Amino acid sequence: MAIKKGTETTLRIESAAYEGKGFGKLNDRACFVKNTAPGDLVSLRIIKKRRSFFEGQLIEVLEKGPERITPKCKHAETCGGCTWQHVEYEEQLRFKRQHVEDHLHRIGGLRDLRPMPTLPAPEQFHYRNKMEYSFGDRRWLTREEIDSGVEFKDKDVAAGMHAPGRFDRILNLEECFLQIPVSFQLLDFVRRYALEHNIPSFSPVKKEGYLRNLMIRNGYYTGDLMVNVVTFRDEPDTMQALTDALLEAFPQITTIINNVNDTHSPSSEGRFQHVMYGPGVITEKLGPHTYTIGPNTFFQTNTLQAERLYETARNFAELKPGDLLFDLYCGVGSLTLFNSGSVQKAVGIEVSPVSVENAKANASANNVTNCAFETGDMKDVFTDRFISKYGKPDVIITDPPRAGMHPDVVKTLIELRTERLVYVSCNSATMARDLADLSESYTIEKVQPVDMFPQTYHIETVAQLKAKPQP
Repeated sequence: MAIKKGTETTLRIESAAYEGKGFGKLNDRACFVKNTAPGDLVSLRIIKKRRSFFEGQLIEVLEKGPERITPKCKHAETCGGCTWQHVEYEEQLRFKRQHVEDHLHRIGGLRDLRPMPTLPAPEQFHYRNKMEYSFGDRRWLTREEIDSGVEFKDKDVAAGMHAPGRFDRILNLEECFLQIPVSFQLLDFVRRYALEHNIPSFSPVKKEGYLRNLMIRNGYYTGDLMVNVVTFRDEPDTMQALTDALLEAFPQITTIINNVNDTHSPSSEGRFQHVMYGPGVITEKLGPHTYTIGPNTFFQTNTLQAERLYETARNFAELKPGDLLFDLYCGVGSLTLFNSGSVQKAVGIEVSPVSVENAKANASANNVTNCAFETGDMKDVFTDRFISKYGKPDVIITDPPRAGMHPDVVKTLIELRTERLVYVSCNSATMARDLADLSESYTIEKVQPVDMFPQTYHIETVAQLKAKPQP
């Protein structure tokens, strides 16, 4: 059968591919289909045809595979937040390990490496300490809603997640299981309040309206609860009335902030902000240290699993009391501080000046005196001059962004040949590329996948490297 865009056909899903898609073969060509699981027999419509693969849109699951389960959330197959909620958790862990192995073998050429079993998360739901919801004036209607013929009167105030691939359409959430239950309750309250008080949602098409985002942050250990309302206009009376209503309905809120983003940028970070109630920050603990978190501060999204990720990195680093530790791409210093009690001195490098200031403040607040932080682009800062200033490190931990390390940084690490090197990655594809280069000077001892984000395809990975003897 000739297959072209728009063709409807059936497919047996053979395995799980990256980004949460199912994989099967059509006419000996790879075909990827979202919301499917290995063993599923599905009907689909071809929506993309390329020389080496097809992409299909799921029409119906004709026969369920052994790993398929009923998702907990009614929005799982429409919302982009949970790509694998229809798959047993043990199978999610297996898929993630397989993806890391595939990247190591296919991209890195490291065919002798076998990752360890994926470290599971303590909580499979309600694990996030931050959720960012969006408001919009164009509600995304599901096929069932369209076919029902019902007119939805709340379509101009939609609150939830952007529909996959659409900047202008919002999937109106009726439940969400990623953050603590009060998170969705707050979203639902603000949505109903907006409808009752005729408060318009922001339109990215018309560039008008008021409500843009609702960001909820909570402290797992401290119980702190932040509500950050992002608006397109600065309207103090409107915001004060909403603040009073929120505090009456949710007395457990510890701070309320109004970020005002009056630009056309889709960012949830406002051009300026007002603290409407409380200190404007929350606090959270990681290990023995307490961190101050503002509305736009980066912090690991899964507190419990972040501790296990950091413990894995610390164990792989085999830290000793006399060690000099370099922490590359240190962010707000959470990993630096986490390891500071196990070494003589720890030095962090980070490109963001705001993050470095936060790192210094976190060290000071926790009475940590053996940490130093440098600001700048890693390829410009991590040089011979830097090493001359602090000395040759005994151990390095690097936690780069999704793009991986700059080639100049990789080159410096190869030349430095430090005794112990730990690579923490949020993208096993770029990690595999960097490990292949680093293998010139280092032996890769272990690779540990860590599941920070259950129900999604995302995976963190920690690799332990040790210097090869000088030739």
